[in-house]
Amino acid sequence: MTISEFITRDMEQILGEWDAFAKTLGAVTEKMSNHELRDHAKQILEFVATDIETAETAEQAHAKSQGLGSRTATEDSASSRHGKLRYTSGFTLLQLIAEYRALRASVLKLWQRDSVAITADSARDIMRFNEAIDQSLTDAAVAYSDKVNETRDMFLAILGHDLRGPLAATSTAGMYLLRPGAFDDQVQQIGIRIKRSAATMNGMVNDLLGLARIQLGDGIPIERRECDLLEMCHWAIVDANAVHPRAQFELSAIGELTGSFDQLRLQQLLTNLANNAAQYGTPGKPIHIDIVGKKEQILLKVRNHGPAIPKEALPTLFDSLVQLPEHGDHARPRSSLGLGLFIAKQIAIAHGGALEVSSDDVMGTVFTVEVPR
Repeated sequence: MTISEFITRDMEQILGEWDAFAKTLGAVTEKMSNHELRDHAKQILEFVATDIETAETAEQAHAKSQGLGSRTATEDSASSRHGKLRYTSGFTLLQLIAEYRALRASVLKLWQRDSVAITADSARDIMRFNEAIDQSLTDAAVAYSDKVNETRDMFLAILGHDLRGPLAATSTAGMYLLRPGAFDDQVQQIGIRIKRSAATMNGMVNDLLGLARIQLGDGIPIERRECDLLEMCHWAIVDANAVHPRAQFELSAIGELTGSFDQLRLQQLLTNLANNAAQYGTPGKPIHIDIVGKKEQILLKVRNHGPAIPKEALPTLFDSLVQLPEHGDHARPRSSLGLGLFIAKQIAIAHGGALEVSSDDVMGTVFTVEVPR
């Protein structure tokens, strides 16, 4: 008897073993009914039985063995639904994998007990069965991971949104303590620290919200209106100085710098680049911001002095949660989540522009932004 025939004939016996194993997974299964424990097990086994009987070429078999087989799962497949519901039920990814390991062992054990001898055909059956189980497990694990990412991104969006209220109150308190003549120097110094910390947290919250929007598939939304890029640069320098009061910025501008931009987003991009330059530049050396208004676009460069970024680090510099490498004596406390450059590039792309970087020991590190006017 082939494995596919055995699965079809002894489905209930196999499902009973599945139930028994699932109940050993701890507290997560204690209040689950047999129906919930079985979940989509029957449909998964039916898929496995069908896949074993489906003809395949030697090339297809080789591709499967390399993990390059065509994906059979859709959003409504039993394997994908099983992965999503196991996440919702509180299973860990390791417990999901353990279920499939137990299912594989149960089928082979029961089938072998029912078979007389292992032949060439039955060896082929075992190979095809393992391929089908691996395919179903892959689809379930991908769906499980998608739900993990979706939940994480939603959490980040809610966290970033809910932090805005207390952050605004903190910033207001810092400004209140800085009122001229209202308090002595010691209290004003506390106000300066509060305001600086609020500015740092505000940048983190903005980056978290930007990441959440991108990961949830919405991208960076922009609302264009006529505005002045030079004015935005001045504001970005003020914002960066609130976090890095000792940073020295030198701004030069040439040409017409007005255009149709999202003012808040573009200012966020500029602030992120200014903060990055202040954090990683050599203390005491100026940070140069140069803007050139061309006919169709505006070109902006932010350059800081300091050790060159290693060439191997450049390709991943604009990835999310990546921070620039530190260099010996230039190491400083972290003041970011590693999202600033990622968000900055996404804002440039949303404007139809680009953000690039170059770095060497002579010119320093230069971030170049180009946005259509």
